[in-house]
Amino acid sequence: MLTATALVLFMTLPGLALFYGGLVQSKNVLSVLMHCFAVACLASIIWIAVGYSLALTQGGFGEDARGWIGGKGKFFLNGVFEESMNGDFPESVWIMFQMTFAIITPALIVGAFVERIKFTAVMLFSGLWLIVVYCPVCYWVWGGGWLAQAGVIDFAGGIVVHATAGASALTLAWMLGRRSGFPRNLKPPHSPGMVMMGAAMLWVGWFGFNAGSAAAANGDAGMAMLVTHISAATASLVWMFIEWKKTGKPGLVGIVTGTIAGLATITPASGAVGPMGAVIIGAVAGLVCYFACGFVKEKLGVDDSLDIAAVHGVGGILGTLMVSYLGQTGVLGGQGISQNEDGAYLTWKEQFAVQAEGCLAAIALSVVATFIIVKIVSAVTGGIRVSEEDETKGLDQAAHGENGYSLN
Repeated sequence: MLTATALVLFMTLPGLALFYGGLVQSKNVLSVLMHCFAVACLASIIWIAVGYSLALTQGGFGEDARGWIGGKGKFFLNGVFEESMNGDFPESVWIMFQMTFAIITPALIVGAFVERIKFTAVMLFSGLWLIVVYCPVCYWVWGGGWLAQAGVIDFAGGIVVHATAGASALTLAWMLGRRSGFPRNLKPPHSPGMVMMGAAMLWVGWFGFNAGSAAAANGDAGMAMLVTHISAATASLVWMFIEWKKTGKPGLVGIVTGTIAGLATITPASGAVGPMGAVIIGAVAGLVCYFACGFVKEKLGVDDSLDIAAVHGVGGILGTLMVSYLGQTGVLGGQGISQNEDGAYLTWKEQFAVQAEGCLAAIALSVVATFIIVKIVSAVTGGIRVSEEDETKGLDQAAHGENGYSLN
């Protein structure tokens, strides 16, 4: 669990930071790195103050709230000592492991608003979003809340991480508005090599994300690691071949974006499907997420800058729904489906209904809460978007007074 925890933090710092940093213009690379780093620090403090207690402990705020939000008994980690245990390992390790999930989820949303948002808005939005969206959904699914009681399957975050981040990313990008030049005159990623390095770190770190969610060194963890890798490899190739056919050339940014799609899609299913199920999930991820990117930008006209909704949101939801069938015992090596609070095993149709309900609930909260939080943050900061002059100048200099590269 210590190793898995380190791997998940490695996903954000430096994996996600480099992946996102390479995708923007060179004049904005430091701003993206700063967003990821600062959000990681902020989320860590919020997690120990109130997040862990709200997301993963029992108690609620009265009987009516027990299925919806966690308790307040462990605010500021009250009652957590060196000898405190979570099953077979220290509670301190469990707190830290889950903290890394709370770090990467708001950090994912960074990709939706790069190159045009105020830094103060990033910090305020991320902090409020973690408390208002992430903690309740985490409790619903992993803390023993109403979705857990219904038998929902989300092994490592298809609903808790990817659906919430994807829905919020789309909402925030729509409210923030398009970048100058969108969609026809946007410049390509300034450093595809940096993108690839970040994606490679995410791939490696994802083993901690998924295999670590077994919370043990056992067969569940081993199978989760295997199917995670298979899905990522399959989705990468599918994305590459689609792009190759459409453009005539296989691109590096394309293949590694497919990798992330495959990883996000297998995440909720990694504890239930077998290797062949992972091949199917990876293939569907590469195909659907590829076309979802075009749909969001061209059909919806939303400048979700780094395709967070299309890759993470759509991918997480796909995997959450597909596990209903592919996770059934006897289906391509499926590991077994879940039980509801009465102890009854669910058929794949019953499981699909529960999975869909979980996705819809998480999306609804994410969209509504994001809209309200953005309105509040905008009122406090005098608007969340930087001036046109600062956007043209680049946020590295305008917001942080530094340059990513020196040509002297």
